[in-house]
Order: sequence, then C-alpha cells, then structure tokens
Amino acid sequence: MTKSVTIYGIRNCDTMKKARAWLDGHGVAYAFHDYKTGGIEKSVLQGWAKAAGWETLLNRAGTTFRKLPEADKAGITEARAIALMIAQPAMIKRPVLAVGGRLIVGFRPEVYAQYFG
Repeated sequence: MTKSVTIYGIRNCDTMKKARAWLDGHGVAYAFHDYKTGGIEKSVLQGWAKAAGWETLLNRAGTTFRKLPEADKAGITEARAIALMIAQPAMIKRPVLAVGGRLIVGFRPEVYAQYFG
C-alpha cells in the first residue's frame, strides 16, 4: 500500500524545485499544494506546529521574515508565528512534506532517502 504524499510550498522556490526533482527522480508520486496561491488553513498550521514545533516551521532566514519590523520579531509566540505564516505564507519553511501521517520540514536528501528508502 502506498503512502499518500503531499508537498507544500511555493512553486518557484529553489528548495522546492530541488525537493520535487528528488521526489520525481526517485519515483515518488505526490500532490503539490502551493500555499502562496492556494493559501493555508489555520487549523493545518496549528497541526503542523503541534507535530513539528512552530519554531521549526517559521522561516526566520527568509527575506519576508527579515524585513519585518524588529517589534514584530521580538518575543514571538506560537500564536503570533501562526498568524504571520497565514498572512505571509513565504514565512513557512519549505518544503513541508506530509506523508503517511508524518511531517518532514525542509529538504535534506538524506532524510528523504531514509524515509522513502
């Protein structure tokens, strides 16, 4: 039985392109959800935060987060991080891979290889 695989991210992101190329090259079928065009539900982000931690999901290294006023970045909480990620999906670390009830955040070929064998 195959696992349902969904990759979440932004179509033109370089890391997303690498992750999709890895999946394609290893014959992993997946659905793609572009949360820049399709949005992301608050309940989905809350579930991801519970599973992976909001600190893992929040892309602090990205331009969108770095351009925030210092007041918005200081003392950030889970609720505030989720609100920021809903308002600006580019602040969600990419990709987020949902596979068989498991969440893999970010792209590291060795993690994908370990999981998909």
